Amino acid sequence: MTQTTLWQEQQQTNQFAELCNALYERELSLLANLDTDNVKAIQGRLQSLPYYVQKAAHAMVNTDSPLILDSQNAAWTAKQSRTMPLSGQSVADVWQWYQSSQLVVGLVVPVKEGSHIVLDCIDRVDNANNRFRTNIHGWFGVKNVETERCQLLKPTKKIMMASCAGHTWQNDAPCRPIIPSLRELLLSCSINWKNLKKPLMLKTTH
Repeated sequence: MTQTTLWQEQQQTNQFAELCNALYERELSLLANLDTDNVKAIQGRLQSLPYYVQKAAHAMVNTDSPLILDSQNAAWTAKQSRTMPLSGQSVADVWQWYQSSQLVVGLVVPVKEGSHIVLDCIDRVDNANNRFRTNIHGWFGVKNVETERCQLLKPTKKIMMASCAGHTWQNDAPCRPIIPSLRELLLSCSINWKNLKKPLMLKTTH
C-alpha cells in the first residue's frame, strides 16, 4: 500500500465522519421540529436513521460525480446559472425524451417545483398506457407532463447538477441554495452521469 493510497483512505474516512455528523444533526433537527403527535412514526424514523445516514455518507464519498462534495454541510456544490436551465424543456421535448428511453424502475428524474428542481425516481412503468409513476410526484404521461404543482423535466447534466446542489431562482435571479433532503441525496448518488438513462446501484457497506 502506497503513501498516496493511505492518504486517500484517511481522507475518505474523515469525509465519511463529517458527512455522518452533518446528516445526523440535520435530520434530528427536522424530526425535533415535526408537527406531529405520532410517537411511533418518530420512533420508526429514529430507528432507521443510522442506516440511511451511513448509506448516504458512504455513497456520497464514493460516487463518481461532477459535483463538489461539501462534507461539513453534507451537500453538493456546483456553479449556479443565472436562470433556471430550462432550454429544450418544452412538453414535447420532455415526453419525446422519455418515449425514446428504455425506462426502468429506479431511474432518477428531475421535477420542477416552483423556484427549484427536485429529484424523484421512477417506481412503476406502465407501458400499456404509455405512462410511468414516480415515488413522490405520482403518474406522468404524454398528457400530464405538467401539473398545477410540478413539471416533469428531462434529465440533462445542467438540470441534474442544479437539483443535486439545491439551486433556486426567484424573478429570474439565483437565490441561496437549499439543502436537498436525505432521500434526494441518496438519489443523487444513483445518477449515472455517463448515461442519464441508466441508474447506478448504490453500495451499502463502508
